[in-house]
Order: sequence, then structure tokens, then C-alpha cells
Amino acid sequence: MNLEEKKREYFGTPLSFEELDPNPLQQFAKWYEAALQAEPLEPNAVALATSNLRGESRVRYVLLKGIDERGFLFFTNYSSIKGKHLEENPKASFACYWPTLYRQVCVSGRCEKSSPETSFNYFQSRPFLSRVAAYTSPQSQPVPKERAYLENLFNQNRLRFESGDVPMPENWGGYWLIPETIEFWQGRENRFHDRFVYFKEAGGQWRIERLAP
Repeated sequence: MNLEEKKREYFGTPLSFEELDPNPLQQFAKWYEAALQAEPLEPNAVALATSNLRGESRVRYVLLKGIDERGFLFFTNYSSIKGKHLEENPKASFACYWPTLYRQVCVSGRCEKSSPETSFNYFQSRPFLSRVAAYTSPQSQPVPKERAYLENLFNQNRLRFESGDVPMPENWGGYWLIPETIEFWQGRENRFHDRFVYFKEAGGQWRIERLAP
């Protein structure tokens, strides 16, 4: 397979320093609103990278479920690989890519668990069968190779909680990724892209620099 043959030109609109919001979270919100209109599938999907203290790293997609002045919210099983990594090393990064707009955002910072109330409220908002799945799955843990094992557990819990009252697992909940750097990448012609990165200063203010493409 010759991957060099897969070439694409980028025709993104220019991104200038003057048009950037001083707050990168507000800038992200603007780009996300545009992505909601332009991207056909899950514009809130981000590739989240974590590592443990031995430097063993993993990356996987998660779905952002909230953005505010604290940062970016996602939910997971705390006993999963990502949860174990974050328990050891709260530093994490994610990247999202919106190809229709030729845009990418890269975020780095530290993760903190959300409040139990935030986790519970989101868990309760999920569809019934999604709650059953979260209750059933020992995420990232080895299980028998036959899918029937998992399906039997799922069906047992579906019947057990058919009233709709599925308890939230104790090892399930949210994380806030509190950003320290946020980079906005706008694809441009001839691979001569526009890139700006925000750095969180000690006083809580944001410093902006342009990066070479």
C-alpha cells in the first residue's frame, strides 16, 4: 500500500491573530459551533492520549460532553486503562480534527475527576440500554473470547433493571481536562497552514503565539 499517493489540498479560510478570542475556550466554542454545522458525524469526538508513570502511553477516542471555563468534560470507567493512567499521571492531551473545515485543535493539561453530582446527572441522562452497558462492562478487562459471555451479562442486567433505575457504577464518572496549552490549526493551501497556540500564564491569563506551519 502506497500511502504517498493519498494527497489532499487544504482550502481553509485564513486565521489571523486579530480574529482570535482572547480566551481559547471561547475560541474553541466558536469553532465547535461551526463544526456542528459542517461535520456529518460526532464533531465532539477527540483522540485522548494518556500515559502512566512508566511512560506507557495509549490513545483512544472519547466524546466531549461539556465545555466551560474549567475546561473539557468527558466520561469513562475509572477502572479502564485511561482511568488507571490518570490515577497515576493526571497529565493528558487530546486532538480533534474537523476535515470539512480543514481545522484541528490540540489541547494539553491535567485531568481532575468531576463531582459525583455531575457524573450522576449525566449517567441518568443516558438512554436506558447505554446505562445497562456501562453497568455491565468491566471496561478494558480481559473477558472470555465468545461475545455471548458479554451479551448474557447484558441481557441479565437489562431484565434486572427493566424498571429503568440502573445504578451508576462506583467506578464510573467524569473527568475535566483543565487546559494548559491549546493550539488551533487551520489548514491552508500548499501546506502553509495557520497555527496559533495559547499558553496559560501563572496569573491565569492566556498568552498567544503564532507557530510556523
